Amino acid sequence: MRLILLGPPGAGKGTQSARLVKRYGIPQLSTGDMLRAAVASGTPIGRKAKAIMDGGNLVPDEVVIGIVAERIDEADAQRGFILDGFPRTIAQADALADMLAAKGLKLDAVIELKVDQSKLVERIAKRAAETVAAGGTVRKDDDPDVFKTRLAAYNRDTAVVSPYYRARGMLTEIDGMQSIDDVTAAIENTLERLDERVATR
Repeated sequence: MRLILLGPPGAGKGTQSARLVKRYGIPQLSTGDMLRAAVASGTPIGRKAKAIMDGGNLVPDEVVIGIVAERIDEADAQRGFILDGFPRTIAQADALADMLAAKGLKLDAVIELKVDQSKLVERIAKRAAETVAAGGTVRKDDDPDVFKTRLAAYNRDTAVVSPYYRARGMLTEIDGMQSIDDVTAAIENTLERLDERVATR
């Protein structure tokens, strides 16, 4: 099962990915984790990424794709994987498709968690206020201003990936404003239907 989970910050991708990892026994792959692991392991592409990052530059798409390509060749990803936070652009989506095709692989599903962004902002603001009222320190990710900045970046740069997959008939949209358990059930129903289609081919 090779999946991409799409959705803005705060949509619940991390929560749902963790449940899918447990259910299907496949790894969740985030580009940040993969970059850090590649740098730590000192692979040729990891050394290249380190040199770029040490220079204060963004890692280019071809290096990121190379790191994803290396990671999905590892033993734990042979039965599938969940890509979280990647692809972020149309260029990355094209490069991912080419890389998978070169390996004789393809994506099984692209699932987008659709959410009301104004309600996400309200939820984050409420959580921050409750943390402060309880005498705690607000995490950076729960700072409403930081969250709004991340949301704006998503809308500017990454939201275009959904129409890309929709145009190819690969996108399934799920209401991310439901309860966590209902979202999980909707994702599992989607994947079960997919399994049935594959089995009848």
